[in-house]
Amino acid sequence: MENSIILLDERTDQATKQILQRVVEKKKKFDQYKFKHLLFLWLAVFIAFFYIYYLYRSIFLPYSYSFTTMFSIYVQTSLNVYLLILTVGLFGITNVLKKKVDKAEKEFHAIRCEIIDKSKDLWKKEEAWNNRHLVFEMMKKNYDINLYHENK
Repeated sequence: MENSIILLDERTDQATKQILQRVVEKKKKFDQYKFKHLLFLWLAVFIAFFYIYYLYRSIFLPYSYSFTTMFSIYVQTSLNVYLLILTVGLFGITNVLKKKVDKAEKEFHAIRCEIIDKSKDLWKKEEAWNNRHLVFEMMKKNYDINLYHENK
């Protein structure tokens, strides 16, 4: 469990701490997938750009007088097939990671909204209810998780 969640003391009970820990874990998972998605997306874009540039310089410019010659030279070089598979594969990985990002975001947003909806049940005591803003501020400051409003 995160240290800042453990240090909440009497402001929250153990069940609420577990829920806060789950929302932190979902946020980290979402951020991790988001980073991987952007990394692979930019990698795919750069490799696609350099692959097209390579094709332009090595095939299109020297053999532009005949399409059949260009196609023949393209097929003869096995590096072209590997680069094409790499480029298409990277875009495929990007697509898969985008779906995982969307799923992780949905899970994170669902548990965050659950905390917001059940805040009256989670902080039942009057003193705990009056101090819940300290928990919300800590979550916003330490983990960038907004528990004040359901909107993103």
